[in-house]
Amino acid sequence: MNDVTLYSAGQVFPVTAPPIAEGAVAVQNGRILHVGERAWVRRSLADRGIVPHEVHWPGVLIPGLVNAHSHLQYTGMAEVGQGRYHGFEDWARAFDPVYERGRDWAADAADGAARLIRTGTTAVADVVTDVDAASALHDARLHGITYWEVMSWTNADWARTGRRQVEDALDALPTPPGTGLSPHAPYSLDIEPLLEIPDIVRERGGRIHIHLGEAAFESEFAHDQAHAWHTAGLASFQELRDAGFGTSATEFVDQLGVLGPDCHIAHGVYMSARDRAILRERHTSVALCPRSNAVIGLEEPPIAAYLREGNPIAVGTDSLSSSPSLDLLADVAELARIARAQGYTDRDLHARLLNAATLGGAHAMGIDVGPDRTGYLAVGALADLAFFDVEPGEDAVVELVEHGAGRAAATVIAGEVRHATAAFETPPSPRGDAS
Repeated sequence: MNDVTLYSAGQVFPVTAPPIAEGAVAVQNGRILHVGERAWVRRSLADRGIVPHEVHWPGVLIPGLVNAHSHLQYTGMAEVGQGRYHGFEDWARAFDPVYERGRDWAADAADGAARLIRTGTTAVADVVTDVDAASALHDARLHGITYWEVMSWTNADWARTGRRQVEDALDALPTPPGTGLSPHAPYSLDIEPLLEIPDIVRERGGRIHIHLGEAAFESEFAHDQAHAWHTAGLASFQELRDAGFGTSATEFVDQLGVLGPDCHIAHGVYMSARDRAILRERHTSVALCPRSNAVIGLEEPPIAAYLREGNPIAVGTDSLSSSPSLDLLADVAELARIARAQGYTDRDLHARLLNAATLGGAHAMGIDVGPDRTGYLAVGALADLAFFDVEPGEDAVVELVEHGAGRAAATVIAGEVRHATAAFETPPSPRGDAS
């Protein structure tokens, strides 16, 4: 019972409980044993005859960050992400030729996973397009979900070979972590694949993740059609638009049964109040990626509306093909700026954005519950921890949210130190050798 590490810090943010000044988290066998004030945790351990090895960090300790939307295989495509574009189609014209040249997708995805760990990230929603990149989360021992991306299937091709190919690809994804399917977007698949992909995932107990509200083309607009589009015999969202229907992409995929508590969406930029209400009704989270939106040339996400209306939100970096870095806190800082510019003045802004970057991301992927729960600091949860070089105090959460990027001191995943700066003491392993 002595193989316990006590991580103490000047301030601990459990997320599901108030901040703790001079707090501590006791870790054993990859899980959290105690959380609370350092003196109380030490007494509790002593009462059980446990003498922990203590590692003290003078800054702040939070749950590991959860990146709710990324494409790690595109880490080597930073030349695209360094540009500035005038919309999704303009960005795609830069992306496609670089992608088609091909790369070592496995090496690029591994590099992306390592970058995430160095920034305090412990769980990821990784969307995979090429099979060589499919083991990135598994190999890096990151938590989260690996999503196989599905796109460009017509109804006829899907019926002929598509479903079987997608089922085989899903079943071949390495576990852990969890697995799922990512139908790319409402406009890149015909109706039959969008109808059947949720069933394929749900019968296996997996997860769904879709790009939604990323293109202005998806927005609702007024139209004169008197009958419902879903009774018009249309084959795709594109045909719906060509026929003059102004139905939003969100309502479109909702009618097909894609949304739900086992699904989360990426971007959510072009969302009306009605679209946002649909997401709330379906208990579907949205992963906001503001820096990627800016590179592509999209509008800013309606973060103030999401906050006021109570939508469950998470944060994602997207990939280096459309973002300056994989540091999630840089996107959190941008969300704080946008929220204020959109008129959000409530004092809970920073606490809610910290929640979105941790528990919100875990909730989006369904990994906030069950035996391997993560995203917050509580007894029995996985010991996924992130330490930051931020001065403890009343304004620590503001400093972390607005200026925390680049200040990760250490990352612990399931009790194992996976990244540490020179200033951070690395505890000995239970065997007595280096972690």
